[in-house]
Amino acid sequence: MTVRRVVPNVRSEAMRENREFYGLLGFEEVMNQGWIMTLASTTNPTAQISVLTHDETGPVVPDVSVEVDDVDAAYAVMCDSGAEIVHSLRDEEWGVRRFFVRDPNGRVINVLSHRR
Repeated sequence: MTVRRVVPNVRSEAMRENREFYGLLGFEEVMNQGWIMTLASTTNPTAQISVLTHDETGPVVPDVSVEVDDVDAAYAVMCDSGAEIVHSLRDEEWGVRRFFVRDPNGRVINVLSHRR
């Protein structure tokens, strides 16, 4: 399994303010679904941060998103390890396949792959 990127998630109602603030650091908006906005570096597009008001289909706002090349393999590994699955594996209408898992520190990790 290959990790493609790791994106911190920030829960906030201040979308515009976050876009402006991170814009000062060289980030630009690359996705906006209304409830989630992703900002990426203008010089390194895999350096990203997401701002969420809530999660559209998940039970909580995850702390971190980890994009992998094979989310089904990651799900199998996590299930086999006995890790707590917080949100089961599913295809989302906005083009990702994902699940949430809790890490040893209690943080919720959104593990995903983009559907092609």
